[in-house]
Amino acid sequence: MACEDDEERAGSMAEGRPDAAKAERPAVEPKTAADPKIAAAVAAAEAAGPQNGESVRVDSWIWAVRLVKTRSMGATACKGGHVRVNGQSVKPSHSLRVGDEVRVRQENRERIVIVKRLIRKRVGAPVAAQCYVDNSPPPPPREAVAPAGVRDRGTGRPTKRDRREMERLRGLMGGAGRPPGP
Repeated sequence: MACEDDEERAGSMAEGRPDAAKAERPAVEPKTAADPKIAAAVAAAEAAGPQNGESVRVDSWIWAVRLVKTRSMGATACKGGHVRVNGQSVKPSHSLRVGDEVRVRQENRERIVIVKRLIRKRVGAPVAAQCYVDNSPPPPPREAVAPAGVRDRGTGRPTKRDRREMERLRGLMGGAGRPPGP
């Protein structure tokens, strides 16, 4: 009789414990853990990342996560005011922290990312994508981008009138041009 009471008590205790239910269910693994190559690359990136208390330069980080092609392009973008961290223009040597919002202006697009992981070395695209949350607006479709003024071959140099017409079409003057005279 004492054995039956012990078994009932043990069964009711197992039901009340949250860890007992976890042991029965298989853990759901994220997609990255399923791919051993990506998991190995993530582990290598974390090992090469900064230790506790160390920081990463913003030009180095935007290069490492593949937002710019070279580190010198990252430094040039910072110097030119095209990189903002938490709303402020920064120098290339600015230290990043996890949770910072980084905005990088490139060509006709602005990339807005939130830092999830600090890395120093350049990594592959799948691993780089795990180091930030991309909040950028989608790029405009290629059809929406107006083509540059293409002229027929052999027509020569554009006249002043042609140049003004091309600028008006491109919107460079912003419609602030002089109205045509009589």
